[in-house]
Amino acid sequence: MADDIPFERDDDAVPGRVETLSPLIRRVLCPNPGPFTFKGTVTYIVGHGRVAIVDPGPDNAAHVAAVLEAVMGETVEAILVTHTHRDHSPATPAVKAATGATVYAEGPHRAARPLNLGETNALDASGDKDFIPDVALADGAVVSGPGWTLEGVFTPGHCANHMAFALREENSLLSGDHVMAWSTSIVAPPDGSMGDYMASLEKLRARSEAIFWPGHGGAVHEPQRFMRALAHHRLQREASIMRRIGAGDRAIPAIVAAIYEGLDPRLTGAAGLSVFAHLEDLVGRGLVTTDGPPALDGLFRPA
Repeated sequence: MADDIPFERDDDAVPGRVETLSPLIRRVLCPNPGPFTFKGTVTYIVGHGRVAIVDPGPDNAAHVAAVLEAVMGETVEAILVTHTHRDHSPATPAVKAATGATVYAEGPHRAARPLNLGETNALDASGDKDFIPDVALADGAVVSGPGWTLEGVFTPGHCANHMAFALREENSLLSGDHVMAWSTSIVAPPDGSMGDYMASLEKLRARSEAIFWPGHGGAVHEPQRFMRALAHHRLQREASIMRRIGAGDRAIPAIVAAIYEGLDPRLTGAAGLSVFAHLEDLVGRGLVTTDGPPALDGLFRPA
């Protein structure tokens, strides 16, 4: 369980309704709720008159229509995508066709590492492999309009091409799925990497933004405190996995059953992938051993 994290799950967003969050930020919630999306994917509109849209969302006609209605009479100068999971980027072509805006992102969808022999990507269907940005953003690159400046902050881990966007004028961060108030982020190899995730978390902890606006759910208040809890939770999970391996558990299903009490059955697969992410990182650091490359169905032992 993640009881050590001060989650905030009270969010009164209504799908399709435009909500003003701050002087420069509005949001539109997509009606795609679920165990991995909470109440749905959030699309953000930054600025007024000449605006940016961040994360157009899934291929959902009603949501695209709501977003376009929200910016009616305005010029969309930029479409920015935090990452290419299918709940965030597939609506991009429709929004681009309607607005003519330039699309910015870190890059196309890719795995965090090459697949090992015989390995398949358990999250393969979740990746939007058709997505190609008009402009690939490097870490620290800036996209700006009248009254707003968005800085790309490369934050791989949840996804290899994940990029958050810092809104300089409001000292806030559009954090995508890397940091969310309602839940921990899924980190599942080979789509994601636990080592990358933890490094990206430390990178954000070194920054000064005062509030995060995530891709699902409401704002992350006191983000430094929240991220400290996230990091602590991951380290606790790592320690639990090490204890189970030390006690004789060798396979991921046995470890999941031991350390995830009261888990929603719909999340069992995600929990297994999360444990795999930790084990892959532990093998890379020489703390755990396995035969050959780490595998979801592999057997793990103390190093």
